[in-house]
Amino acid sequence: MKILIACEYSGKVREAFRALGHDAISCDLLPADDGSPHHYIGDVLDIIGEPWDMLIGFPPCTHLASSGARWFEQKRADGRQQQGIDFFMALANQDHIPRIALENPVGIMSSQWRKPDQIIQPWQFGHGETKATCLWLKGLSKLTPTNIVEGREQGIWKMPPSPDRWKQRSETYQGIADAMASQWGNI
Repeated sequence: MKILIACEYSGKVREAFRALGHDAISCDLLPADDGSPHHYIGDVLDIIGEPWDMLIGFPPCTHLASSGARWFEQKRADGRQQQGIDFFMALANQDHIPRIALENPVGIMSSQWRKPDQIIQPWQFGHGETKATCLWLKGLSKLTPTNIVEGREQGIWKMPPSPDRWKQRSETYQGIADAMASQWGNI
């Protein structure tokens, strides 16, 4: 399958699909962390019109996640929240792509668009942490947990301040990336 992984710089999801033989590329405004040649640096909307079999998108949650609710009024007033909603919906409304999965934390998209099809946790996929992750699906089944583990810590929430904290918080867990590839890559 030809798969576009939108808003991913880590390459984890891209490489999980490529390991299974899929033609997967990632796209982000940032360069790929792994230096892969299978990464487009730029706006995903520039390449989204190509014939893709699947889109897995990780739209920025900065202006959408409930964790930032105390700043929602300011973000609504200056238009940042609407820009986040518009970008999310631009990915969701790709009618020419038969399979779409969009990922975001618990936030306003549940009321601005619709409830997610599934909420997953890292501890369901081999990582002893909690981080409620919403999935909006089109043409794809819900992910089945692959490795339920104990030790459910709030690691993301406890991260100390650092210049890369935002980047570390947004990175996909490898167990979730592998589950996406193994379960959705077999369609």
